[in-house]
Amino acid sequence: MPNPAQKQLEYMDSLSLQGKKFFFAIDFLAENIEILTEKELLQSEIHINFPEFKTQVNTSLKNSEADKLKINPTSKEKYQQGFEEIQKSIQAGNLSLINYTCKTGIESKLTLGEIYNIASAKYKILFKDQWICFSPETFIKIINNKIYTFPMKGTIDASIPNAKEILLSDNKEDAEQHAVVNLLKDDLQKISNNVQLTNFKQIDFIKTNHKNLYTTSSEISGTIKPEYEGKIGSLMQQLLPAGSILGAPREEALRLILQTEGYARGFYSGIAGWFDGKNLDSCVLIRFIEKENGKLYFKSGGGITKMSQMEKEYQEVINKIYVPVC
Repeated sequence: MPNPAQKQLEYMDSLSLQGKKFFFAIDFLAENIEILTEKELLQSEIHINFPEFKTQVNTSLKNSEADKLKINPTSKEKYQQGFEEIQKSIQAGNLSLINYTCKTGIESKLTLGEIYNIASAKYKILFKDQWICFSPETFIKIINNKIYTFPMKGTIDASIPNAKEILLSDNKEDAEQHAVVNLLKDDLQKISNNVQLTNFKQIDFIKTNHKNLYTTSSEISGTIKPEYEGKIGSLMQQLLPAGSILGAPREEALRLILQTEGYARGFYSGIAGWFDGKNLDSCVLIRFIEKENGKLYFKSGGGITKMSQMEKEYQEVINKIYVPVC
């Protein structure tokens, strides 16, 4: 008998095959899946702002209010414990790449809805009064049966002299980008033909409330196989968890994530998407704030390889705790 998540994936297939518009959010372990038709979304407490579709939330707040975000970072010692455990697996040859994340306490006088309205990002989601996401990273796009994915890796403070050049020439970041590109190429080959890397290590600029950042992303494309045409749920089942926020090999990366991170990711690093009846646009749920028992937590992380340095990786986690502003 199908489990609840399997039934939801089948429901996604049913909606997409009928050409019905819908929004979905899938948690990291693909155990909890929310699906709302366009009508249901507009009547719900879930708000989205995607490139091709958005719901309205009104605010009179100014962007300067975002500067009042107070960060209580995970201790360096706690981060180091997990980092060293991961390095043992890498040195043993069991792992080449992992996305290691932390849960950081933050304080703000703003509500989740107010932070959502202040934030500026390619993809924004306000999920009731539970969590918000302002993600710069596209997961997959489907346009006329062509599929594209855009893994994002590597982050640097844009104020550092020659920051772009440093990021592009960093051997660790280069190895990380190659590893995730190879992983996602393999993933796309499960459900598409003619898979190819069409852009490698493009520089992207992100303006935040604390500091400006540069990051890099790549583009991989393919043509969806006939047996997966119009089946959004089946596609997601083959591609999740998303390789860019998991690691390689998948099984060992997942084992270490569950062992070392010390918290449940939930919807963080999962996937959300909007299907317009024909084409799909989806994002990775990163840059993520969640409310738990009245307190706010920012979930962030970065890729770890054999060349990673603990101090630099810890700082990258801190750098990613921000609200992006216009």
